[in-house]
Amino acid sequence: MHFAFSEQQTEFRDAVRQVLTKECTTDHLRAAFEHPAARGPRWTTLTELGVVPLTVPETHGGLGLGLVDLVLLLEEAGRVALPEPLLETTALAAPLLAALDGAGAGDGAGPGALEAIAAGRVTAAVAPTSVAPTSKAQATVAGADGADLLVLTTGTEADGDLELHLVDATTVTVDPVSSLDPTRRLGIPRWTPTPATRVATGPAAARAMAGTADRAATATAAELLGLTERMITMAAEYARERQQFGKPIGSFQAVKHLLAGAQVRLEFARPVVYGAAWAIDQGTPDASRAASVAKAYASDAATEAARVSLQVHGAIGYTWECDLQLILKRAWALAEAWGSAADHRALVLDSLVTRS
Repeated sequence: MHFAFSEQQTEFRDAVRQVLTKECTTDHLRAAFEHPAARGPRWTTLTELGVVPLTVPETHGGLGLGLVDLVLLLEEAGRVALPEPLLETTALAAPLLAALDGAGAGDGAGPGALEAIAAGRVTAAVAPTSVAPTSKAQATVAGADGADLLVLTTGTEADGDLELHLVDATTVTVDPVSSLDPTRRLGIPRWTPTPATRVATGPAAARAMAGTADRAATATAAELLGLTERMITMAAEYARERQQFGKPIGSFQAVKHLLAGAQVRLEFARPVVYGAAWAIDQGTPDASRAASVAKAYASDAATEAARVSLQVHGAIGYTWECDLQLILKRAWALAEAWGSAADHRALVLDSLVTRS
């Protein structure tokens, strides 16, 4: 199979990169760290560009495109550690609601959920696990603190009572959870499920959440690609400027090897992530395994780039004054989000053993 992005897809990526380079600088990130907001000033711009409504069906005001079209844009979002919930809203919630034919589903969510997402009027968050709202072990949901819509679950697939609910945030109490990266706005929802908010049950809910988990792993991996490249670039730039023994430290072979090793991991991870996006869009039988491979590769690449870039910078790399720490925190957080590398390697092994 020969795979390549179209000219339109790469042009779209370049346009988004140009905008984010100007509107999401490290100064903007610092401001977002100090005062996190669900929809910052870039949300309107991304909506007007067609990024936010990209996965919303055309019948509901969106572009009706797939993960292959989005993956390059998520990579750009990762490159700048975008504080807005593009991954949660556009990569996860919108496709999930579209798959359930969920615009306006559930009186508690209000009419036109997909239309509202397409117009940039709301942000959304999706719970990563099936935990009952009365449980003390409720799931922490990325983007829940400040989201307008929440996709939450009750019951479990194993017990056969899994339910999927689309809930208006005004009916939910969200307990904020401290995070290494405060712009991800983690929270634990406390809520009461009702028949009006229920949008799927049983096997349909299980299929929807399984598909969302695959998309989440791949979309998170795409952001990790951008973060990895940014960390390597920042380390290389610092290595050219930092002098030791009268020479830039980048001239030392040990530093070159560190950066080259991190770059190799990135180059191996990138096509794997793109391939997973294609597999999900095509609905191939191995799409779930491809998503797990992508997340494992991207998490490993980001973790290695974080280690190397921090080593090149030295202790200053983690200080507030250094820009690198802003990127490191997002990379460390996303490396564990929606399953760590170890989690996904275990899933790959399980799928191979089951198949054999």
